[in-house]
Amino acid sequence: MIGLGKMGANMAERLRLGGHQVVGYDRSDVAARDADSLPALVQGLSAPRTVWLMVPAGEPTRQTVQQLADLLEPGDLVIDGGNSKYTEDAVHARTLAGRSIGYLDVGVSGGVWGLHNGYALMVGGEPELVQRVQPIFDTLKPAGESGFVHAGPAGAGHFTKMVHNGIEYGIMQAYAEGYELLAASSLVHQVTDTFASWREGTVIRSWLLDLLVRALQADPKLEQVRGWAEDSGEGRWTVETAIDHAVPLPVISAALFARFSSRQEDSPAMKAVAALRNQFGGHAVLPETAAGEGEHTVPGDEHHQAATSADQPTSTGH
Repeated sequence: MIGLGKMGANMAERLRLGGHQVVGYDRSDVAARDADSLPALVQGLSAPRTVWLMVPAGEPTRQTVQQLADLLEPGDLVIDGGNSKYTEDAVHARTLAGRSIGYLDVGVSGGVWGLHNGYALMVGGEPELVQRVQPIFDTLKPAGESGFVHAGPAGAGHFTKMVHNGIEYGIMQAYAEGYELLAASSLVHQVTDTFASWREGTVIRSWLLDLLVRALQADPKLEQVRGWAEDSGEGRWTVETAIDHAVPLPVISAALFARFSSRQEDSPAMKAVAALRNQFGGHAVLPETAAGEGEHTVPGDEHHQAATSADQPTSTGH
């Protein structure tokens, strides 16, 4: 197992608990690793070897695959379980095939809970390679029939994980918007309890809902959390791929753009909207130096001044 971060370390532990021999390597976490270099990791495994990567997507993964191509032997197998873009998989598969080394791409979902709950695995690659390491997949996945799919050839695993994460973006955004609306209303006094009540018997129950309730129970007004959301890349790739295939993704696209909005202290676009509303209708605007302290109106515009409180709801913030 190369990469012993939050996911890799827990996956290695679950495999060990399932009776597998695991040699772990991490470039920076000296205390966690069993081998102090990639050559040592390869030497610590008997052929045919299986090397599973859980390293950052992009150049770190590309460099590691190239290094392994030089270190491994014919008949060995490399599995990329990170969040690589699916277009990278064909390149990696060709590179390794030139050395008679197998390649599988595996989209992994389960987060920090996977050690105990198991991981959902979405696999791409040749059937005989999948069959060879099926005992590894069976140990990592949740108990039962679900949680595993051989989705297709190389690239299919990361493609399905990309779509999975795009769907995740949309669901999370819907829950988040519902939370903000409930919190903004003076009519609802028990926002956390409302979400908790939806966990059973409703059509919107899910593990994400369970996790939101958990977060709200610890911090009901989310005062310890800043409204800033990064995107790991898969949301962007999902939208880009949808454009390539002319598939409409309005919900996932909006969820991705909402994350971009979260990183703006004061949206330049919304400044332009506010300025335009002020210009054509004399609508109230907030001054840059006193945002949140009051509203300015155009002199002599009594109609819009009187209508402001009734027609324009104030924001609760993010």
